[in-house]
Amino acid sequence: MKILKKISDLKKAINQVTNIGFVPTMGGLHLGHISLIKESQKKCNKTLISIYVNPKQFNNKKDFKNYPRKIKTDINILKKLKVDFLFLPNTKEIYKKKRIKKIFLSNKDKILCAKNRKGHFEGVLDIIDRLVKLIKPKNLFLGEKDYQQCFLIKKFIEKKYKTKIIICKTIRNKNYVALSTRNYLLSKKSINKASIISLKLKKFKILLTKNNKLINEILNLKKEFINNFKIKIDYLEIRSEKNLKFSKNNKNIRIFIAYYLNRIRLIDNF
Repeated sequence: MKILKKISDLKKAINQVTNIGFVPTMGGLHLGHISLIKESQKKCNKTLISIYVNPKQFNNKKDFKNYPRKIKTDINILKKLKVDFLFLPNTKEIYKKKRIKKIFLSNKDKILCAKNRKGHFEGVLDIIDRLVKLIKPKNLFLGEKDYQQCFLIKKFIEKKYKTKIIICKTIRNKNYVALSTRNYLLSKKSINKASIISLKLKKFKILLTKNNKLINEILNLKKEFINNFKIKIDYLEIRSEKNLKFSKNNKNIRIFIAYYLNRIRLIDNF
């Protein structure tokens, strides 16, 4: 595996590579990331992983500071997977060229996490745009746990580049909690709470697909979670898979949730 820290080295290394798959990460690799890497290795001639904790997508400085960083472990994982390239830049390298045109979200996209984390997705789209422009991957692989992020990146990138966004299934632990790097910050007690919440939402989604009248019960479920688990919920909403608009029927919908366990913010969708 070639470890590349400079943009100039990256360009040289992949200059002659065709059909390259790209998996952007912030490190703290887990089985969810590994599933994306394996999908890229199946579909592409070469696979490139980036590890970069992007300060511009954090709306909370403490969250950025506390974000799990496990670079030695990550490198060992990538070597075992026989990944071709690892791009490991620093902030100065990434942002040495100033953006001419600032990225803005439309008002209709300022929902869910975009509503609750001001500037977050502008930061995400900025870094993904810079990386895709450099790497020119044929395919970019993302996990659907971050469904809104996938939705916005797909809309932004596929309009601007020839890169195809491939969205892969959420990987969950044995207790049905979606895998996330932030899970490293949770206690066993918090993981158990997250498990109960996930299983209840999974069950509710199954019932909802059979009975459209249950849509309004989402408010009662939100109250139940707040009262029983003493958690702060940013949102618990039912929206269309296609356009993320509120949905009043039970066809092609997802339940979206963002909540805090011991000040650690978790998101999921079902």
